[in-house]
Amino acid sequence: MFQVKVPISTDDIIEAVKKMKKADREAFIEELLAITSPDYVQSVKEARAEYKAGKIKSHKDIFGE
Repeated sequence: MFQVKVPISTDDIIEAVKKMKKADREAFIEELLAITSPDYVQSVKEARAEYKAGKIKSHKDIFGE
């Protein structure tokens, strides 16, 4: 496996993320969660399977609004 090391500080990364457009920032955070949390990925897979199986409730069903 080939690795490239880039000297960048945590503060620099945080500032770069803060400067992203909201949609880009949300997508970045979603990807970060996915690559760092097997439990998160599993929960997404389970949710998608439940949705596909029709095991869903509407907002109105849950909140009555």
